[in-house]
Amino acid sequence: MASYTYTELYGSGSIGLDFEFESTNNTFSFDNPSGSSYFTMETIPASTGFYEASSPKNFIGVYSSNSHPYANPSNLSSMNPWGLVTSSYIASVVVPPGISQFNWLNENVVLGTTYRLRGTGAYSLNIT
Repeated sequence: MASYTYTELYGSGSIGLDFEFESTNNTFSFDNPSGSSYFTMETIPASTGFYEASSPKNFIGVYSSNSHPYANPSNLSSMNPWGLVTSSYIASVVVPPGISQFNWLNENVVLGTTYRLRGTGAYSLNIT
């Protein structure tokens, strides 16, 4: 389990040094007392500032949310109102006011030194 405050996620964010994502279901739980916010997980780019063929494809997997107030669990593959944006290298989601969560079943083990977490807003995040 890992926990983050909004100060740790703001700006350049936190490199995931103390947490690896195993090939399992990960739950991201948010407690957001502020207005609508945003959360991003991103692979750290190569020294060129770009993703290269050798860059790990950290964020491939299946994303779902039954408790996110903007989610439509019956058809998550359609344009989703919860603002989920994903690629092989980045995943981002809207964090609404109040309590919300999403799940991510990752395809690859994600090493802590290869990604960072960032956010806007004043929420706390727990990953289990």
